Order: sequence, then structure tokens, then C-alpha cells
Amino acid sequence: MTVTRRRHATELETIAVTVREASVEAYESAIGMICTTVGIFEVDEAERFWRVEGVKDVGYGEEELASALAIAALTSGEDATLERTRTETEGWLARTYESFPAQPVGNRFLVQGSHLDTAPEAGRITITLDAGVAFGSGEHGSTRGCLRALELIAYRKPRRILDLGCGSGILAMGAAALLKRPVLATDIDPWSVRVSAENAVRNQLSRRVTCRLGNGWSTPAIRHAAPYDLVFANILARPLCLMAHSLAANLAPGGTAILAGLLNKQVRMVLAAHRRQGLVLEKHLREGDWGTLILRKPYGRKPR
Repeated sequence: MTVTRRRHATELETIAVTVREASVEAYESAIGMICTTVGIFEVDEAERFWRVEGVKDVGYGEEELASALAIAALTSGEDATLERTRTETEGWLARTYESFPAQPVGNRFLVQGSHLDTAPEAGRITITLDAGVAFGSGEHGSTRGCLRALELIAYRKPRRILDLGCGSGILAMGAAALLKRPVLATDIDPWSVRVSAENAVRNQLSRRVTCRLGNGWSTPAIRHAAPYDLVFANILARPLCLMAHSLAANLAPGGTAILAGLLNKQVRMVLAAHRRQGLVLEKHLREGDWGTLILRKPYGRKPR
């Protein structure tokens, strides 16, 4: 194994808030609009306080950040104090590398950073990502849950596949490599689309993974390729609920949806929204506090 160091041209800072559990989703969404790397850590188990933090370039996106935090405060009812800490660039990259070792996921996948040079592991599909932007790195419970869910439904051999909100492209690449099928990967964030495309090239999957910028189900590329046999939506609980009708309408009869980005305590809410559209729960996978749902659209059922 070799580790290479790369330099970052600008100064970095860590921004963070400490909030109650009920406010985590709102603030994760706010910080995630500015930072490509977002972490969530429980800091007080008894009182259920969580720290949501991200790393960004100093001075970048200040107006957007202020607006996003104001919306988070309004929607959650909790006006959190933003903490800022200057982050030594080389030190941050070194810690990122150290915290991103090769990670086995499920029975079929191995996720590793681009800073590693390891031999392929027999029986596993290796997905290599840029550790410098390690969001969607396979370490988060939602990502791991989605890859485990993919293994469970792979025998169905879905042909039309969508990764909605692709982040780093890890789920699209996992599906393309395991199922040997083309995958459409979309995201509302231009940086995520760029990173996903670069990762697809890095993993020699660019012929199977198509990356497009778009806003959810209104994206022309998504509408054009529908209906889908398999949809990944690793987003957040409330957006998943709001998009339940569109998901059901664009899922082929017998098709599978893998939903993540939700805490286990939010499963009932997300499941209820999709059951109203005629989708059926097949399995609820747990990775710590995070849940992943495998849903199926029965044959002959139409969304309400």
C-alpha cells in the first residue's frame, strides 16, 4: 500500500453546529449545500445531541450558507450557533487519508481511496474514490446499506437503473459493475456530477455510467429513460416523502426502489408516504442509526 500527498491551493475551514436529534436533517441539508464533505457525530447520547460539520474553502459560499442556515433554523425551530475552525490543509488531507482505509462492504464490494494502491481482493468488486472528497465514501451507514441492498436484489437483473442524487457516484458504479448494465446518475449539485463522472472514468465504468445535472424527477434525462427497474435514492427523509408519487409513477411494474439517507426513527414516515403510492416494503436494513428500505412496485398497481 502506498500513500501519496496532494496539496490544496486554498485555505480550509471546518464549520459545525451542535443540535438536537430532531434538527439533524435540516442542518445536514444546509451544510451539505456548501460542503462536499459532511459528517454527523453523536456527542451526547443521553440528551441526544449531534454535531453536524463540514469542510470548505475559507470564504466560499458565505451568502448561500447564511441563507441555508436560516432556513434550517426556521424549519427545525432550533437556531444553532455556527462554529468555525481553521483547518490545516495538509493535516486535513492526511487525516482524511488515514480515516479512509479500504472498506469491505457487504459480501461483494471493497471501497477504497485513490490514495491507496492495493491488490484487488478475490471475489469483491473494488470501487476507487478520491479520498480528498470522501463524501459517499462507503463509510456512511446509508451508502453501506444501499450497497448491501443492491447485493440482495441483484438476482432480479434490473435493466433500467437510476441513481437519483448520486453524490460521488458510488451506487451507480456499484450497480454498473455488479449488474453489467448502464446506469443513469443524476444530482442537483454540479460538483457531484463532475466528481461522479471522474470516478466513473477512474473505475473504467464511464461507458456504463452516464452522469447528468438535474433537479429530481423533473430532469429531462430521467423522464426520457423512465420507467426504471431499479432506483437508488440516497437523499434525506423529507425529500424522499415529497417525491414518493414521482418515484412510484416512474418505477416499472415489479421494479425495486432502494431508499436511504434516513435515520431508523424516520422509517415509519418514509414508508407511510410510499405505501400510499402502492409500494410494498421488502426489507429494512440497519447500519447503526441509519436505515435503508427495499421497496417493490407490485405488478398491476398504479400510483394514487
